[in-house]
Amino acid sequence: MALSVLVKQCQAGGMDEVTQAINHFSVLMEDQNAKLDAVLEGQKDQATRADINRLEQRLGALESDVQTIKATVTATNRDVAGLDHRVTRLEAA
Repeated sequence: MALSVLVKQCQAGGMDEVTQAINHFSVLMEDQNAKLDAVLEGQKDQATRADINRLEQRLGALESDVQTIKATVTATNRDVAGLDHRVTRLEAA
């Protein structure tokens, strides 16, 4: 129940003090629940950020692995080219 509705009922004399206090407390609790829901929603985003951070770390490791693979392939290609040149020279001799 909205606070403005409760205030109007109180002003009209339609409630006793205990009922007024209970209704006021209920309105305050609804407000707190709304705030807690917002905090929980923010926590869901926090978990997502943690996942993103983990993925960024894994991506960094993959980038490092790719650089190692590229260096190895380049070195292997140089070795193969050198061997091809040597085999060609031996076949020509």
